[in-house]
Amino acid sequence: MPASGTRATAGAPPTRPVPAVPGGTGLATAPRLDIALLVLAVLGIGLSGPLITAIAAPALAIAFWRNALATAALVPAVLLRPALRRELRRAWGNRTLVLSALAGAVLAAHFALWLPSLGMTSVASSVALVTTTPIWTILLLRLRGHRPPAAVWLGVCVAFTGALLLTGVDLTISARALAGDALALAGGMAGAVYVLIGAEVRRTTSTTTYTFLCYSTTAALLLPVCLIAGAGLGGYSGETWLKLLLLTATAQLLGHSLMNRVVRGLGPSVTSTAILLEAPIAALIAAVWLSQRPEPAAYPALAMILAGLALVIRAENGRAPVT
Repeated sequence: MPASGTRATAGAPPTRPVPAVPGGTGLATAPRLDIALLVLAVLGIGLSGPLITAIAAPALAIAFWRNALATAALVPAVLLRPALRRELRRAWGNRTLVLSALAGAVLAAHFALWLPSLGMTSVASSVALVTTTPIWTILLLRLRGHRPPAAVWLGVCVAFTGALLLTGVDLTISARALAGDALALAGGMAGAVYVLIGAEVRRTTSTTTYTFLCYSTTAALLLPVCLIAGAGLGGYSGETWLKLLLLTATAQLLGHSLMNRVVRGLGPSVTSTAILLEAPIAALIAAVWLSQRPEPAAYPALAMILAGLALVIRAENGRAPVT
């Protein structure tokens, strides 16, 4: 039966929906479920910075295990659901597999750049800079022809200014902290590419299939890197393994996977911008749990990053959705 308000024409081929614009529809027109899942995702990712700092294992090994354990957790779903097995067979050798593997490679670069920065600078600074992802996402969308409103550019500029102020604070602390800032910023750039590729793959592929292919590629690429770098992959205490499992469950399965779930409806612009909320969440957890209180000058910088987030979301909500 045709949908309300439409008429079916005899002999005419069925109509197909036109894909949404790259920027998505924004939060105002998004399903409540997507918004709720986005909140859970941000909370899960917000725990990653402080938790990684508290794990007694090399940064590269942590990156490998969180992806390897996430892949292992997805295996039962793939084996027990025939629809997923069929989707994986269809993906083999086509564009979905190529893009998912490319996303996995970029995610490996993201982790390899960002995680070491947590041991070089403060959690607040590292997380604030790695969450500049929306800045690079919007710039890349602009190169693809997406024209965001002027207020989006204003929000990006405000957030980026906050990031620059934050790096200035670390410059006064040590050169090592500044190097950590640079790694975190590069990790944020890699994160933008990861979000955009994921948004493209998720237009035609389920979340489970995409994350299974992506995470397994990331783990496969990080394994030789760990071996070459001499990052120990075992011999940890029981407490360390428990923290690795907690990191996998919260930041990887709850955080990254739910981000991949909602990016199809919310679009890469809003989804990546919401990641900026990770900065105050991580800073608060680090202050309470690790006694890492940011320098006084860092607070205005964090406030500017959050103000930029608010401007971007407000501007994206004001756009008329295109379907």
